[in-house]
Amino acid sequence: MSLKHDIEFTLNGIKRRVTVDVTMNALAMLRDVIGLTGTKYGCGEGECGACTIQVDGVSLNSCLMFAVDCDGRNVTTIEGLANDSKADALRSAFVEHGAVQCGFCTPGMIMQADHLVRNGCCGDTDSIKRGIEGNLCRCTGYKKIVDAIAAVSQGASS
Repeated sequence: MSLKHDIEFTLNGIKRRVTVDVTMNALAMLRDVIGLTGTKYGCGEGECGACTIQVDGVSLNSCLMFAVDCDGRNVTTIEGLANDSKADALRSAFVEHGAVQCGFCTPGMIMQADHLVRNGCCGDTDSIKRGIEGNLCRCTGYKKIVDAIAAVSQGASS
């Protein structure tokens, strides 16, 4: 027998109400219940960052968060950044700097980079590296990703 719970929260600027199993994580809710598949399932253990979302402006691994913990919160996924100018600058910089290869890590990496840029955490290369260390990329070697984030961060601060 599963225990269900109704939750209400704001998802990408839109009020949502869903019924979820109390054991379901936020990633499964986003992908399987709501149908937003931009947030990726990577490791399921909070090690890779592919499932990064923002909850009340804080960057989190959705695989480690219970869906019921979204109740009353403001949740942003990669789809929620689709029409956002700061996120658009990040997407453009990732392309311009060649920071996208296979693309699997990109949604989580953009979500984390967005969090860093919005919170002024990108003062230098070392702080950017520290800021993305929870997001794994198997293709790029990180230099191009760091360069892309630095370009946006420097543009945002000028």
